[in-house]
Amino acid sequence: MNKKVHVQDLGLKDYKETWDYQEQLFQETLDLKIRNRREELSLETPNHFLFVEHPHVYTLGKSGDISNLLVDENVLAAKGATFYKINRGGDITYHGPGQIVGYPILDLDNFFTDIHKYLRFLEEMVIMTLAEYGIKSERSPGETGVWLDVGTPFARKICAMGVRASRWVTMHGFALNVNADLGYFDMMIPCGIKGKAVTSLNIELGKKEVDVAVVKQKLLKHFQVLFEAKINEKTEV
Repeated sequence: MNKKVHVQDLGLKDYKETWDYQEQLFQETLDLKIRNRREELSLETPNHFLFVEHPHVYTLGKSGDISNLLVDENVLAAKGATFYKINRGGDITYHGPGQIVGYPILDLDNFFTDIHKYLRFLEEMVIMTLAEYGIKSERSPGETGVWLDVGTPFARKICAMGVRASRWVTMHGFALNVNADLGYFDMMIPCGIKGKAVTSLNIELGKKEVDVAVVKQKLLKHFQVLFEAKINEKTEV
């Protein structure tokens, strides 16, 4: 099993460009797995972890309801935002500057073949990272992602998740609000869950801005431990 994970920080990058790149890496791994099976080979399959920030964009999962987007294309255009229907699970999600988006493209045959466990590990990575900032976060029963003050009138989501998997190869991932402009969340019903607020790490800490690079390093540290992975980092622009 290959537990090496190639980490790339793509910086600020267009959503569609990043999606196409994800699809390329995803398909390359799938093709290699199919070749291994057909030709009875045992070639190593790669694992990737992409960090990125996107310009303002709304994405709707394959089971999502378009009515959860509360504005039309003209309003989105005026706000400098775009919209895409995509092939992950989950409902509507917003991405934008000040948010850390992580796309692990892993062959789970290298780790464990359990999608439920995979999602829980991604949540745990975020929970452990936030704990380093003195923030107590947790899961909300029946709702994927990471939340604060679950079960109270003040429940609010700080990290959204949605993944796709085929032949145990994953894509898409998580979006952690670090210095996010929460006004953009007002134009949708986040993840299709009515009456639930969203928050950002800088707001919870009472700071204007949190160092995004430090948060990424903490996320990687916990990812490495949880997945027993070997990290290989490089930066791409």
